[in-house]
Amino acid sequence: MDAVRTLVITAHPDDVDFGAAGTVALWTEGGAAVVYCVVTDGDNGGFDPDVPRGDIGGIRRSEQNAAARCVGVSDVRFLGYPDGRVTPSLELRRDLSRVIRDVRPHRVLTHSPERNWENIRASHPDHLVVGEAAVHAVYPDARNPFQFPELLADEKLDAHIVPELWLLGAPHPNHFVDVTGTFQRKLSAINAHVSQLPEPDTIARRIEHRLRLNADRGALGEGHLAEAFRVVQIE
Repeated sequence: MDAVRTLVITAHPDDVDFGAAGTVALWTEGGAAVVYCVVTDGDNGGFDPDVPRGDIGGIRRSEQNAAARCVGVSDVRFLGYPDGRVTPSLELRRDLSRVIRDVRPHRVLTHSPERNWENIRASHPDHLVVGEAAVHAVYPDARNPFQFPELLADEKLDAHIVPELWLLGAPHPNHFVDVTGTFQRKLSAINAHVSQLPEPDTIARRIEHRLRLNADRGALGEGHLAEAFRVVQIE
């Protein structure tokens, strides 16, 4: 299942890199085609008050494209929704269904719509909303030819069934991916987000610690690093 077409749907630039870049690197190394769909431009982000706020969205899109290249991804799509104000609207479900029908993935990776009280950073409001909308887009919207009929009538995008759903930041992960060998590529992807990292060394230590805890939870053995997911088989 590694060398399958995968669509990653996230709320902000950098979400996939903090949550799953090590896994994405493994997939692309195995021959998978991976596409990123980022719902917002992350225009509420940044830490430097001297950077004009109007420039942030463009900066973050550029950073996400650079980060994607670090793990073998060249197709990055931005939907341009406002950072911090995303709602689980029918419009968002339609837009995500459009991407699913266009990419036609075997696997969709997105945020868990369920709040994680043990890791509240994973449950940013935009993450929860995008996860909710993406899950609806996977099932049943994108697979139902009678939902959003304009996608077929106007854009010739046929319905598509996604067999497998992977959730980031879920409170009860059931799958742990050993990313020990791709950790440096993951760090390179994260470090591409310069506008978000006032203390990159501190962030790197925090990430490595979390991945060690994941590996322990997944019983992968001492010295290993892991990313954690809730995997749902739909078909």
